[in-house]
Amino acid sequence: MNRVDELMSAKDQGSRAAAEIPGEERRRSQRVIIQVPVTLVIMEEGKTVNISAHTVAVNIHGAMMVCARTLEAGTRLQVVNERTRQRIDSRVTRVPRDSAEGFLIPVEFTSPSPDFWQITFPPSTWKMTDS
Repeated sequence: MNRVDELMSAKDQGSRAAAEIPGEERRRSQRVIIQVPVTLVIMEEGKTVNISAHTVAVNIHGAMMVCARTLEAGTRLQVVNERTRQRIDSRVTRVPRDSAEGFLIPVEFTSPSPDFWQITFPPSTWKMTDS
């Protein structure tokens, strides 16, 4: 399993059945490895704060982002797609991890948004092979 697979694995692995299913089969939607510039908009001490970031991987439920600063798990924010200026309400799902590029921040949209990234996702039955 590579680093992105580890970071993008399903967040709820509490049940025995979920733990026995390989990561790709547990996912709610296919992810695409793509770098999209984004702005994370949060409220701090009653003020709006804009934080520059970019995606590592995206899906219709959210993304893994890289950012120069960390955000606490549960933080509510808006993600602004800098290519389209579209905004979506989101939250940080887990404690971010430090990486060579910055903090890896897993973000989930408040509701699925298949058009937010303006890309076509592979069908759910699509699988990569080692050939």
